[in-house]
This record gives sequence, C-alpha cells and structure tokens, in this order.
Amino acid sequence: MVADPAVLYSPAAQSAAPSPSREQRSSEKLLAVDNVSLEYRTPERVVRATHRVSFDVHAADRFVLLGPSGCGKSTLLKAVAGFIPPVEGEIRIDGRRVAQPGPDRIVVFQEFDQLPPWKTVKQNVMFPLLASRTLGRKEAAERALHYLGKVGLAKFAEVHPHQLSGGMKQRVAIARALAMQPRVLLMDEPFAALDALTRRKMQQELLELWDEVRFTLLFVTHSIEEALVVGNRIALLSPHPGRMRAEVNSHGFTLASVGGAEFQGTAQRIHDMLFEEEAVA
Repeated sequence: MVADPAVLYSPAAQSAAPSPSREQRSSEKLLAVDNVSLEYRTPERVVRATHRVSFDVHAADRFVLLGPSGCGKSTLLKAVAGFIPPVEGEIRIDGRRVAQPGPDRIVVFQEFDQLPPWKTVKQNVMFPLLASRTLGRKEAAERALHYLGKVGLAKFAEVHPHQLSGGMKQRVAIARALAMQPRVLLMDEPFAALDALTRRKMQQELLELWDEVRFTLLFVTHSIEEALVVGNRIALLSPHPGRMRAEVNSHGFTLASVGGAEFQGTAQRIHDMLFEEEAVA
C-alpha cells in the first residue's frame, strides 16, 4: 500500500499525535522557529508581519513557506537569515539563537542584480569565500569552479553577469550560495521574475542539484504549484499577519505530477485552506 504523498495536518493535529522524545527531536533539528512574531515600522505605524509562528526544519529538508502576498513569509526568511530580530519568540540554528547574519545561512534573492557586474562569474562565486576568509584564493577558485560545474556554468566562468540570461544569473547566485556550504540555503522567491519555461527549468535543476548535494533548503513562494514541486514539507501561512495555519507533506510530488488529478486536488485543498477566512467573509 502506497502512502498518500500529500497528507495535510494542522498544528493542533500534529501536537495531538505521538511524537519522539524531546532529546530525539533536538538531535534532529537543524533550524527551529519557536513562537516567532515579527514587526516592521512604516511612517504611519508599526505593522505585525507574523504572529507566533513555529516550525522545525531538519537536515536535507526542502521546507517551503507558502502564503498570499503580505503574509510575512519573506520577512520570516529574513529573520532566519539574521537581518530582522523577532519581537517575540526565538530562532535557533543547531540549538544556537540567531542574533545576526552568518555564513551558516546564505540567501538567494529573486533580483537579477545581486551579482556585482564588474566581477566575472567565477569571481562572484569566489567573493564570499574570500571576504569571510573561509578559503584562500587558490582553494576558493577551485570550489567556485566545482559549484559552477554543478549548475552547468563552468564554461561561463570568465564572463561577466551582463552577458548572462536571467536564469543563468540565478544559477550563478545558487552556485555562490552553495559554495559557502551553508547549514541552510535560504531562497526568497528566486524564480518569480523568470518566464514560465525558464522557471520550470530552474525548478527541475534545483531538484536535481538537491538530489546530488542534499543541502537543506528554506524556500519562499506564493505559488501553490511551485511549493508542491520544490518542497517536501510546506508551511501554510494565513493572510496578514502570517500565522501557521497548517503543514503539508508533499514529498510524493515531482514535476511529472503537475496536471495530474491528485496534484490538482491537493493544490485546490491548499488554496481552500489558505483563503478559507476570505471565503467565509
């Protein structure tokens, strides 16, 4: 008997189920987001972006934050990166509280201009390795070429970013992030600005790269289809302010599942859960 690849469950249902001991859980957790509330200030007022959000990410997870625009998912990712401190709760990496940015968490943004244009592709990948004094120049060059090869861009090592397409620039950004060998790779809607065909290709390449390297991924998107394809676990955030509405186990879906009845049915159930308050209203 094959298990349902998309088991939906709420935080309440999860807490009611049998769970491993606290010691066992703590040994498995890589990232813990514990009761985190985030706020930011506008000229008019203080806005609460997320309210008491909790989840755990384990090694080699592809954990997706999914929710409508304005639910705080990108703000939450920036908090994990160490850019925004919680006003309530705590974020921990390997049991240590996140208080600032660090090389154990590297972010890939959606903008194409995140690569310094005066540096070659190889120099862009080398730069954080050298700036953080992680490696010397020779070792950094070797690692840069290794990860450029992983993303299929080794032959473009000596060109400049303006000579690359949008998808190729994103592959350079991914190679640069993975070259730092972070504990968690953070991706903030990295394919949102790409055309549909390039976006699908990038999703496929990301999954192939994960299958080879098995990095831990925290991925933000507002696309239900992308969440089901990229993630093996999906956190559903409510409309503003973002609250943890439920979690979806999506490990059974791949790009080949798109368009299938089971995939579409799960996508519809996720949509209904995300917007159920609006439907009632």
